[in-house]
Formats: sequence, structure tokens, C-alpha cells
Amino acid sequence: MSSNKKYWKSVEELNENSSIVETLRNNEFVEAIPTDEFLGDEATLSASSTTRRDFLKYVGFSTAAASLVACEGPVIKSIPYVVQPEQIIPGVADYYATTVFDGFDFANLLVKTREGRPIKIENNTITGAKFSANARVHASILSLYDSMRLKQPKIAGKTATWSEVDSKVKASLADAKAKGGQVVLLTNTLASPSTEKLIAEFIAANPTAKHVIYDAVSSSEALDAFETAYGERALVDYDFSKAATIVSVGADFLGDWQGGGYDAGYAQGRIPKNGKMSKHFQFESNMTLSGAAADKRVPMTTAMQKQALVKIYNIVTGAAVAVNLGKFDAEVTKAAQQLKASGSKGVLVSGIDDKNAQLLVLAINNALSSEAFTTSGTRQIRKGSNAKVSQLVNDMKAGSVHTLIMSGVNPAYSLPNSKEFADALKKVTLSVSVSLKEDETALVSNIAIGTTHYLESWNDLSLTKGTYSLTQPTIRPLFAETKQFQDILLSWTGNTANYYDYLKANSASYLGGTTWNKVVHDGVFVGAVSVATGGSADFAGAANALAQSKNASGLELVLYTKTGMGDGQQANNPWLQEFPDPITRVSWDNYITISKVDADNLKLENYNVANGGLNGSYVDLEVGVAKLEKVPVIIQPGQAVGTVGLSLGYGKKAALKEEMQVGVNAYVLYNNFNNIQSVKITKATGDHEFACVQLQKTLMGRGDIIKETTLEVFNTKNAKDWNIQPMVSLDHNPVKATEVDLWTSFDRSVGHHFNLSIDLNACTGCGACVIACHAENNVPVVGKSEVRRSRDMHWLRIDRYYSSETTFAGDNTKKEEFDGLFGDKGSLGGFGEMEIASENPQVAFQPVMCQHCNHAPCETVCPVAATSHSRQGQNHMAYNRCVGTRYCANNCPYKVRRFNWFLYSKNSEFDYHMNDDLGRMVLNPDVNVRSRGVMEKCSMCIQMTQKTILDAKRDGRAIKDGEFQTACSAACSSGAMIFGDVNDKESKVAALKADDRMYHLLEHVGTQPNVIYHVKVRNT
Repeated sequence: MSSNKKYWKSVEELNENSSIVETLRNNEFVEAIPTDEFLGDEATLSASSTTRRDFLKYVGFSTAAASLVACEGPVIKSIPYVVQPEQIIPGVADYYATTVFDGFDFANLLVKTREGRPIKIENNTITGAKFSANARVHASILSLYDSMRLKQPKIAGKTATWSEVDSKVKASLADAKAKGGQVVLLTNTLASPSTEKLIAEFIAANPTAKHVIYDAVSSSEALDAFETAYGERALVDYDFSKAATIVSVGADFLGDWQGGGYDAGYAQGRIPKNGKMSKHFQFESNMTLSGAAADKRVPMTTAMQKQALVKIYNIVTGAAVAVNLGKFDAEVTKAAQQLKASGSKGVLVSGIDDKNAQLLVLAINNALSSEAFTTSGTRQIRKGSNAKVSQLVNDMKAGSVHTLIMSGVNPAYSLPNSKEFADALKKVTLSVSVSLKEDETALVSNIAIGTTHYLESWNDLSLTKGTYSLTQPTIRPLFAETKQFQDILLSWTGNTANYYDYLKANSASYLGGTTWNKVVHDGVFVGAVSVATGGSADFAGAANALAQSKNASGLELVLYTKTGMGDGQQANNPWLQEFPDPITRVSWDNYITISKVDADNLKLENYNVANGGLNGSYVDLEVGVAKLEKVPVIIQPGQAVGTVGLSLGYGKKAALKEEMQVGVNAYVLYNNFNNIQSVKITKATGDHEFACVQLQKTLMGRGDIIKETTLEVFNTKNAKDWNIQPMVSLDHNPVKATEVDLWTSFDRSVGHHFNLSIDLNACTGCGACVIACHAENNVPVVGKSEVRRSRDMHWLRIDRYYSSETTFAGDNTKKEEFDGLFGDKGSLGGFGEMEIASENPQVAFQPVMCQHCNHAPCETVCPVAATSHSRQGQNHMAYNRCVGTRYCANNCPYKVRRFNWFLYSKNSEFDYHMNDDLGRMVLNPDVNVRSRGVMEKCSMCIQMTQKTILDAKRDGRAIKDGEFQTACSAACSSGAMIFGDVNDKESKVAALKADDRMYHLLEHVGTQPNVIYHVKVRNT
């Protein structure tokens, strides 16, 4: 029976003639309360004539509106397709194979699109697609939606039409041709056969033109050495899976050395199989990803590294060049002898920016007949020449360059003499910059042209000799007035074809009979691979020259590229700015890394403040006449004494939101394109505030978090000796912790049950999984201030631990000596010492996300049942239930839950991609964008697992092993993360769960996680 009762929203409704009643009757929402008029600040409030009665009445009238707002979301009108495209099914993702190369990063990709929007980067796993996406490539999807992109051409800083631009450039080219003026195309390395052919045609049409290739981070010395020895300007593509002994002298091959992409091959040899694994020696200055993974790491200056390289050359080839290694002689000799003993199963690499050093690398690997070193399938991703770039600047200063056309480069930022370049640019008759952004070079050029993102473009690439990859657009250009560089060049060459037709016609000579459509579908084609031969080099002369190397006067500065920022092209990308560096765990900054010894000498310090934030000293740096002021300092365990490190890619100002204008521009110290400089350091006033996500540096003897052993123990003892199971007391008898439980277990053998396996031997800390998780799960960016307050929202973190002794085994011994908490020095004395990392520590990386415990402590304390467990092993979050008590976070032993302190979407306080319409195009519609006041965490990508189940159900088939994936497992190129169904006894994850190396994190707590780890084995 219906009720006839009448309810009033406020007392004002009793007044029939009230205008407010009419407003409530006709409008769903009343006007917002202008509280800022009388509650804006204390002064305004005290001066207000509003009485207490008026205030309460005013708020009372608006109660109806507030309740309506709480129940009804804002209306967003969607316009349906008039004619729906056949290939687009709303709610179903499409995938496009493509290949990216931006002059620095490269990968073979699958791009996930939803309703025409690219939203996620995946790895292309087809045969022949050998390069996986790193963290920066995964983040590049967000750079597509950068609202500060250059959207239309400009002449002298003012918006212009394309006809005006074309007219001006063609007139300049004609004038240069008539006067014999020099025309220069300045580009990054292109690695594109069709683009290089097009440039050759442009030069043929303009006889005074030439092409200069400029790589911001130079590999010119290695290129020069290979060209001398083999007659080809290329880099060796090493295969570390074929190496039993790896010796690296200053090469971070798990980072950005030679473009990176070596981690997959390396990891294959690092997982112990049949009692064997590779042995890795690392000689370096900065603590790098490669040094962190090494079995034996020796910190030394670059001058000592050069001596070490000559010593290895002597031992491997039998030469007798005099060197003086001092205290490092024994370590270098041991590594060289083991390298020589390995023969063809050994390989040596070096990152020293010196042609002589790179010649010795070729000589040593040839003497070994190394299988990991091959001159076939060379890398084509670096072609720059330091000499030619320097000559161009000199020509510009002399006024002999008539027209300069630049694409893919930003020399006004990245050249060490960038001011000199900008001044010389004024002497060029016409300068043109083709760029994604109105960057430093575009601002000082006569004409700035906005170009397309690689996800809006057609292109071809030959990343390695003998392979042919295609870049295809996944969306129409977001800005109609932007044009691809190749289309622009075609127009200026007088060719009326568009680049797609030009590319398709040109591709036939590279496809070897394969159809165009197949290569577009697959993304890559592998043809015949030739071996580079010929050429000669004076290896003995190179060794003698290198042996004369001396230590730098004063401290040695080692410039490097950070895992998150690279060469700085994506400084506008908030995902990368907030990405914590794998080694220092600091985000939103670059900084000097310095050893504790040198820091003490200079009276530099790091310390923690009351809110947990990390602070550090400032220094001023001088390299020759170049100077950088107020550079913050991080005291870095493992930094070679006498050296400091500083990363490139920061300090950009142009075309960046204010929040992302962080750090200092280290390129100004990149003198003569050499990453090693002699530097003078002076302490500056003030302290810097870092955003560091991990303040505990060591394990402090907690050997159950990172379990590790040596290869010898692994091979000679039972698993119970090196994978120790925690014991508890039951009825006064010791039993395994895993056999005791407070809860009755459910039968989980029916249906799917998901586990994620993480192998600590294969994890390199690269962070690709972190960015992939951001993209897949709409993880918000919170900014430096919030990260500093420990409010970062990363669903997946990669903990990095140092040993407080020289080894983690030494830590355990020291802990036993302290007799727990009651040693002679007391708890603070004993464990206080263990909080300090060794000067040359061992390093371990451990990815940690929600462990999806079968007996989850978070679930029992939630007062509103917002978090619960599924039969499939996933710990669920019902955001609408969550009221933000944070009991679950308090009860989680893994500390993997994140609390939304603020609304990060559509909030100008967090002015990143979620605050503008363009940036929000990257959001995944399958994952809810969380609001303020709720807990969030890793969901084990339930949207992905459910889609796999539904697809198989629709097709009426069984799910194959490997189909189930999470964002992190799909992004992991080293194979460290394997996801799957443990109820499928034939699955890889089921075998990994049964492996002797398997353990759970904090097993003694009894949470029974569905994330499993594998004991780290070191070949020491």
C-alpha cells in the first residue's frame, strides 16, 4: 500500500511563495553554496554580516541539493556512432602491431586501443620481435596525450598557415641553391630505410644539402671503433644468453648502454639450471642496475677501468702492455682469467667513451671467439658523429649555413654548448624545428612545426641489420595542423605523394616476397642477415694509448641516464617523473651521487626529518668554464671513491607544466660528448627536500624477506638448508609455520586459482612493470609533495635492499653475533649498525604488490566488508563499500595498500594527465577511477583475467597456459614475473610453485599469499 505522507526538504517549503521552492521544483541541482564569499579566510569570516541563524538556514536550504548530488553523478552526454565502423566493437579492445624508435628508445609493440583511443603499450611476442618495451616506452602512450604539444606551425613565435610555412621554406631552399648556400638536415638517428632514401632524394634535389646525425647521448666512440675494424657504422648486438662469463667494464647493459634491451638474454643465464648459471663481474663507478645484479662488483674510477681493460686484454690475448692497477690487480686478474677460461662462452663489454677502449672490446671478444659477440645483425639505432655535430656548430658560427632543418633533436637544450648553438642559430638565414613540443630549440628557431607522435604515424625501421619493422598509426592525428616529418620533406622535395604511399612502394625491396599486409599485421619481418667483415685496426696501439690514462684531477664526474628519464625527451611525462629510481628510490629529481667517504670530506649529508622525508645538502659543480649551482646530493652506497654521478635529461623548462620543471640540466657539463669529466665540487647553502619512497636501506638481517644462497650451497645441500622454513610452536613442539593455521581452509581445487611467481634471480629492477601497472589500472600521479609525505599511489613497488656487510650472508652472521636484541651493544647499537649500508654492498630487488593472501588479515578487520576474497585467489576491493577506516592498511604486514588522500582526477591541485580532457583519454575504461577516501591496491588485474575467461567461454575452448596475464607479468621482459593458474598442473606457474626455490614473503605470519618468490642464488 502506497504512502500518502508528504515530506519536506526544508522548512522553507512551507512558504508557498518562496523562490527557493520554485528552484528546487524545477532544477535537479540548485546553485552551489558560495561559501568562499564568507568562509574564504578568517578576515572575511570575521567581517561577514551573516548571522548564525542565516547561515544555518542557508545551509539547510541546500541540503536537498547536496543529497541529490550524492545520489546522482554529473551528466556526461555521449554521442553514438552514426555509422559504426566494422572493426570497432564498443567495449572490446583492438590491438595494433607497431614499432617505436625515437632516437633513444626502441621496441616492438602491440598497442591496445579502446573505441579508437590508444590506452596501453604491450610487448609484441611474435617470432622476430626481439625488443621489449622499457619503462619509458610503456609511458610513451601518455606523451601522446600531452596537452602542451605543439599543435600548429609557427613563424617567429606566431601561429602560421601551412601555405605560409611551405612558401617560406621553399623560397629559402631555392635561394640557397642559387647562391650555393649550405643546407643542413639535422636529425637524430633514424634507422628508417625509407626516410633515409627520402633524405637522399632531398639532397639530390638540393645539391648543397647534407645530413648530420646527432644523438643527444653519444655512442660515437663505439661507432668509430666498429667502423674502423669492420667498415660499418653500427653497434654490436650482444646475446648474453650464450655467455657463461660476463665481464663489464663501465657498461650498464641492463640499463641504457647501447640502447638497452639486453635483460631478457641476460636473465636466461642467471636462473640456475642443472646446477649452472652465468658468472658476472662488473667494474664501474656509479652503482647501476648491472652492478646491482653482478656476482662480483668492483667500484673504481674510469681511469682505473681503462687500466683494467688493458690488463684483461693482456691476459686474454697474451699481450704485455704495462699497466698499474694497484689494489685492484687481483680482482681484475681473477675476472680476466675466468673470462679466458670460458673461451667462446665468455664475453666482455665496456661503456667507456673512448675509441681505444672500444677497439680493445672488439679485440678481446674476437680472441675469445665469443658466441655472445657477433658482427651479424648489428644494431642500427645509433649513427651520430661527434665530429660532424661540432663541425656544424662551427659552420653556423661562421655564417656558412643558409638553411637548417631540424627534426627529432633539441640541441638548444642537450648540446653542452647550447648557448653557443642558440647564438649561432641567429646567423642562419632560415632555421626550422620540427618537434612534438615547442621546446628550447623550437623557441629560438625561425619556424617551429608541430609533428605527429609515433602512434599517429607511418614509418619503417631497421633496428638491427636484416630486420624490417613497421610503425603504423593507431589513431588519427589529434591535432589537424600537425604533420609527420617525412610528409613535410616530401612536400619540400616536390613529391606530391603522401608518405604512406611512398613507404608502401619502397617497402617491396625489404620484404623478401612477404606481403605488405602480413608485415603490417605482424609488425616485424626478419630477412637474411649478413656478417660485417673487412677493415683493420691497430689493437696493440689502442692498448698502449689506453694504458697511458691518468686519474682525473680532483673528483671524477660520471654522467649517466636514469632508468625513468633517459635522455629527457619525455620530461613532460608525469608517470616517469614520479617513477622511483630503482637504485636511489628517489622520484622527481636528479642529483649528485657520492660515496660516504667523499661526502664526509666535503661535509655533505643526508638526513630524515620528522615527517619521514629525506633531506640532503646542495653543491655547486664546475667543469671547465661550465657551472651548475644548487645540485642536491644523495650519498650512494657503492659509489666509487673519487667519483660522483649525475643524470642527464632533467632541467628542462620549455613546453613543460611548472610541476615537471624539476632538476638541473647536466648536459651543460657533457663537454666534448664525454660522460667522464673532471669536476670541482663546493658545498652550497641550504638543504634539498627529496621525494624518496624507501628510507630503509638494508634488510637489517631479516633473511626471511630476501632469501638467498650461493650456487655452491644450492648445488651441494638440501633445500631445507638454504630455503629455511620458519617454525612455530604447536602443543610445545616445533612445526613448520605453513602447517599451522587459525582458519579452516577452503577447497580451492575447483576452477581457476591464480598465482604470481617472482624470481629474484631474473628481476633486474628495470621498472617496466611499475609503469605498465599505472597504465592498466589508472593509477594517479600525486606529485612530489605528496610522495614526500609517503602518499605515493603506486600499486607495485620494487624494494631495493643493500647489505650492511659486504654480503647478505655477512649480515646474517652479524645478526647472530648480536644474539638478537640482547647483544653486548644492545638493540640500538647492534641493529643500528646494520641500518648502515656497506661501502660496496650486495644489492637485491624485490617487486612487492598485494600478496592476495588466502588468509588475508585485511579482510577480517574491515568493518564494512569492502575487501573480500575470491575462489580464484584474488583479494577484491569494493570501492563503493569502502569508508576509508584504513584498518586494512594497518593490518597488512606487506604495506601494499594505498589510501586516496585526495581526489586526483579533475582536480587542479594535481595538474597532471587526469586533470585535463586530453590526458584522460589514456584512462582504461575497464578500471574504475577511484575517488577520495577509499583504499586501493593491486587487483591482480582482475579485469584481464576475467576477459581471458570470457573470451575462452565465448569460443568454447580451454584456456592455454600463458593466456592469463597481469599488466606486470606481461611487461616483464626478463621472465622474472610469471602469472597463471596453479590448478592447471601443466602450467608454468604450477611448476614454479613446486620448485625448491619457492617461498612466500613473511611466511611465518601465516597469511598464505598467492604471490610466490624464488630464492636468489649468487654465483660467488
